[in-house]
Amino acid sequence: MINQHQEQLGVIPTHEALALARAAGLDLVEVSPTENPPVCRIMDYGKHLYERKKKMKMASQGHTVTLKEIRLRPKTDPHDRQIKTNHARDFLQEGHKVQFTMLFKGRERFHREIAQEAFDDILQELGEAAKIERPAGMEGRRMTMILSPGKRTPQAAGSSGQRPPGSGSSPSARPPSSERNSPPKPAQASENAPAHAPEEASNPEPKSAEPMS
Repeated sequence: MINQHQEQLGVIPTHEALALARAAGLDLVEVSPTENPPVCRIMDYGKHLYERKKKMKMASQGHTVTLKEIRLRPKTDPHDRQIKTNHARDFLQEGHKVQFTMLFKGRERFHREIAQEAFDDILQELGEAAKIERPAGMEGRRMTMILSPGKRTPQAAGSSGQRPPGSGSSPSARPPSSERNSPPKPAQASENAPAHAPEEASNPEPKSAEPMS
């Protein structure tokens, strides 16, 4: 028997365990029904289910979105710019945001149209794989543009290591949703069965549970 303070009370009759749970305004939950006698714990069963569901939801949304920066120069070679654009496509397909930064030196800042044309070419190349979150704008000696993920291509959901050709306007593909575990099924403890807690178990994980009235 484990009380609401995680204290082991040893083996006690079930009716006494139920009385302790009622006095605390909580539930008596059977956490190890395979033990003989079974192991029970006093807890708020509704809160336990809510926290368990919340943890499962957070685990399914474990992906962290980060801002990846790609730097360019007005004189960046077209081939190098294509490589950087392919890197940006990979980042976007992974669910990250991408910031393109055009760095100017000296009198290059007076030719902003070169940077704007380069950004327009990048947008055309990425196509539906990206959407503009913040349009291109000057910040001192640099021009920045932030893109966020757009439609996903089959390559994002598949295992191919090759980058999709063209603008990435192929139909979107979504990975199959993962199966989620259902909450433990309640199990009724016998009134005559005593409850005990093993000496080495400090915080057993519930396998099946039911509040005792």
